[in-house]
Amino acid sequence: MTDVLTDQCWPAPPSPERSRYSFGVLVKPVGAICNLDCEYCYYLRKRDLYPDGHPRMSEELMALYIRQLLEAQPDTDIEIAWHGGEPTVRGLPFYRAMVAAVDRYRRPGQHITHVLQTNGTLLDDQWGEFLAANGALVGISVDGPPRLHDAYRHDRRGRPTAERVLAGLDVLRRHGVEHNILCTVNAANASEPLTVYRYFRDELKERYLQFIPVVEQTVTADGISTDGPIDDVARVSTRSVSAEQWGAFLCAIFDEWLRRDVGSVFVQQFDAALAAWVGASPGSCVFAETCGMALALEHNGDLYSCDHFVDPEHRLGNIRETHLLDLVSSQQQQRFGLAKRDSLPSDCRGCEFKFACWGECPRNRFLTTAAGEPGLNYLCAGYKRYFGHVAGPMRLMAELLRAGRAPSEVIELFARAPRNGPCPCGSGRKAKHCHCR
Repeated sequence: MTDVLTDQCWPAPPSPERSRYSFGVLVKPVGAICNLDCEYCYYLRKRDLYPDGHPRMSEELMALYIRQLLEAQPDTDIEIAWHGGEPTVRGLPFYRAMVAAVDRYRRPGQHITHVLQTNGTLLDDQWGEFLAANGALVGISVDGPPRLHDAYRHDRRGRPTAERVLAGLDVLRRHGVEHNILCTVNAANASEPLTVYRYFRDELKERYLQFIPVVEQTVTADGISTDGPIDDVARVSTRSVSAEQWGAFLCAIFDEWLRRDVGSVFVQQFDAALAAWVGASPGSCVFAETCGMALALEHNGDLYSCDHFVDPEHRLGNIRETHLLDLVSSQQQQRFGLAKRDSLPSDCRGCEFKFACWGECPRNRFLTTAAGEPGLNYLCAGYKRYFGHVAGPMRLMAELLRAGRAPSEVIELFARAPRNGPCPCGSGRKAKHCHCR
């Protein structure tokens, strides 16, 4: 097939009956290139896959991707997501050309949402105007108050970045750009969950939060070494959050959220858990039964199974040679997606919280069970504590939803509970020792 704009031959589009396949792609317009040098960044190490040193997605390849994506997706809501590295390094002209390509190739009925994940340091008013004009959703990385944020997030000269990140956040606010906060939980901030949460809620006035655990194996599957291990069993870097810290972090924030913020602050982990308790899709691939519907596209057109599995083993092909839909629906990718469920160890298969967890992300499944079975998630102990802690309130909120009522009604329910009476969650413990502390 010849593209009328480039006069080059590209893979033929899928037949109409196949063009109804919903999936997501994180596009890396500059590969792993970033203007910062955050110590725990998992993607900066991918630079070794492409040693040319100056990866840049061309506008011609970008237009090919947009065309293939819109050919492959249903006539409903579609996300076009740009990631990194740092995607703003590619510059505004590239993204203006991208919007033009979307207008050229979209079909009637396709509603496009532009998504950008950024460190925020390069955002200015031109960016703000562009993002607002195109209804973009921006995820901006902040790891808590500056003293915690700057522990690992610095630039290439070792300088702190919090001030520049907050300036970028201010750009988004001034221009009314929809955004959320992505906060990694690491060795520096894991012991201060309420400091982090209250900073976002009370000082920054943010209402949409995602918490991402930092888990770095000392030697990963692709042979990349980090710094020294915490212990000989876990074999993770000293920046990593421990399973116990992760569980305690989520539980502490949950109790604060339960007492006053249900319905006004939205935390991705809590939304996913509530979805599980009502039998709905979790909205997060890490808690889904299977995976494989969140892929990564590199700057040269190489497509990989997942953003966390960008390595030769998980390269599906190149969209210059094979249509995006054919790669996404390939047997290789189907096997990858099903392996999440099929490789669960027996401990997970028998766990009471399997329906809400599904072993979390496969990238963290590098421990063995007590019986010596491989595939146990490094964060398992933390998730068991967290899901056990939230189970009662989640059941209550699920009942409210099924009755057509707002989950936020639990705030009053827990507020009215006598401190020496039973906790409304049904645990059998006194309220003052459970969720009503």
